[in-house]
Amino acid sequence: MAAGNGWRIAGPLELLVLQPTPFCNLDCTYCYLPDRDSKHRMSDATLNRVFQFVFSSGIVEQGFTVVWHAGEPMVLPVGYYERAIEIVAAHNPAGLQVGHSFQTNGVLIDDAWCDFFKRHHVNVGVSVDGPAFLHDRNRKTHNGAGTQRRVMEGIRRLQSNEVPFHVISVLTGESLDYADELYDFYLENEIREVAFNIEEIEGPHAASTLGGAEVERRFRRFIGRFFDLVARDELAISVREFDSMVPLILGSDRDDVPLTQENAPCAILSVDCEGNFTTYSPELLGLKSSHYGDFAIGNVTNDTLSSAMNGEKFQRMSNDIARGLSKCRNTCEYYSLCGGGAPVNKYFENGSFDSTETMFCRLNRKVIVDVIVAKLQHPIGVATDGA
Repeated sequence: MAAGNGWRIAGPLELLVLQPTPFCNLDCTYCYLPDRDSKHRMSDATLNRVFQFVFSSGIVEQGFTVVWHAGEPMVLPVGYYERAIEIVAAHNPAGLQVGHSFQTNGVLIDDAWCDFFKRHHVNVGVSVDGPAFLHDRNRKTHNGAGTQRRVMEGIRRLQSNEVPFHVISVLTGESLDYADELYDFYLENEIREVAFNIEEIEGPHAASTLGGAEVERRFRRFIGRFFDLVARDELAISVREFDSMVPLILGSDRDDVPLTQENAPCAILSVDCEGNFTTYSPELLGLKSSHYGDFAIGNVTNDTLSSAMNGEKFQRMSNDIARGLSKCRNTCEYYSLCGGGAPVNKYFENGSFDSTETMFCRLNRKVIVDVIVAKLQHPIGVATDGA
């Protein structure tokens, strides 16, 4: 199935991001979800239609991962997901590998959830921003109370039940002064797999604490210090940003530059609780746009993937994204290590997919590349720009 701009063939599907409910039991200050007070849920009928749609789409080749996200998935009961897994199996007669991943705020984890995660080999990601003085600044209940204590109780429950997990920590302007404290927090709590997200500008979250003039210098220092701490302790902590970028840097003389999932049509499909779907950056679904109205390109009940991709909205989005990627490829020396940047960041920072550099790529790509290159060239203890 060809995308209309001729950039590449659609798929294969790698991530199916499903919103079982938009509702979230927390009220984080940097959240971009516009409908997180809604208690709608994806019905069994819609779940059936989603997987019928996906397995008949022509983009499923060797399996994919279902990511339950875009709200707090664990506000729905374990039984909901038991039925969902049965529905997946009913539409997957070839027995392709379908994994399941939960991204959760962690406050509802109990033994029943741990049993479910183990039984179905679920990949579990917990959002925790570090020590309470950092975490509780932004990750609050609807009454404004901090949540770090409850999140850590959930993490300890995972650990006592021997459920593997990783954590995602959002870096804000305040976080950048506390590399050592964050590192010690992970070590002391036996957290061994860490991913850093930066506080992004998306949808209703129209400003970031990382937008100031001095942020790049501070971010560079934070990343450099954290890299040194990880190296000092012989990789006691695995950091997604380092683990993914180091092999790319060491192999950066290759000629082929694969597109990232977010730039490849239908490598990611995102479906909300009403069956509306889109591709490219998952965060786009549910957000509004002056250019496109919204970013949904169809509904699984009424549309096929082919009809959606031949539709006027997808064609406009896809062509704009392709033009932006061409500009990145032609003007940015980091392109081979990035693949062109995430569409959602381009749109909400620059006002168009047909654009190039964003705050996200300056910090989360360029600075990280520069720091890692400097650190690989100098032993720990030798001053570099990333020290």
